[in-house]
Amino acid sequence: MTDPQAIADALIAAERDRTPITPFTRTLPFLDAETAYKAQTIMVDHRLQAGERLIGAKLGLTSKVKRTALGIDEPVHGRLTSGMMIPPGEPVRLDELIHPHAEPEIAFLIGRRIEAPTTVAGVLAATEAVLGAVEVGDSRYRQPFRLPDSVADNAGAARVVLGGNARRPNELEDLCVLGCLFRHRHGLTTAAGGAAMGHPAAAVAWLVHTLGARGECLEAGSVVLSGGLTASVPLLTYGVVTAEFDGLGSVVAHCR
Repeated sequence: MTDPQAIADALIAAERDRTPITPFTRTLPFLDAETAYKAQTIMVDHRLQAGERLIGAKLGLTSKVKRTALGIDEPVHGRLTSGMMIPPGEPVRLDELIHPHAEPEIAFLIGRRIEAPTTVAGVLAATEAVLGAVEVGDSRYRQPFRLPDSVADNAGAARVVLGGNARRPNELEDLCVLGCLFRHRHGLTTAAGGAAMGHPAAAVAWLVHTLGARGECLEAGSVVLSGGLTASVPLLTYGVVTAEFDGLGSVVAHCR
């Protein structure tokens, strides 16, 4: 199955039926990222045809520790749509997901278009606001996966809870040392913004360069999740996770 449409169809069905599937690279070891990104586009277009809007992008595997654990050499990116956003005060419905897990992230609201090439400084200059976020990811696979599998699966994009305390980058300390305390059922985990490729804006710059190689750019108004700052934790019904960020306040995700 090297047909992007067939790959996307299988993932769409897995998400709809909440039935995980075998990673494609188990039977297609030479599946390439280009084909996988084409499948991702089809998967996202399916959401748009159902009435959702494209609102931004997310980075995945920006932490070297995560990439090493999965045997993956580089980050991946996916698309965010309006149906993934959890309105303030609303719970995360776990019965809509397969393997829900959460991690804290620093989100960027892009104020003006960013084209490649760019730098950390260029990303920060084009950023209208920075927010804390909790990403609820989901894998449509039943087994460990490789990079092309993650790409095709829209980098595990599922749900996003954004914080309500938006700040301009120059109102905060250096984002690479901005602290985060992540509270979950196993206890708490601490991290800093530098866990995402050394600097969260460097992760966004990587995204811009990757999009630029395909003739795309990061449009004004986009919300970008710059990558998990800690290991992700599995979510349970009626559970709560809280991410507390220096200067950005707390973001709480309630599960139902």
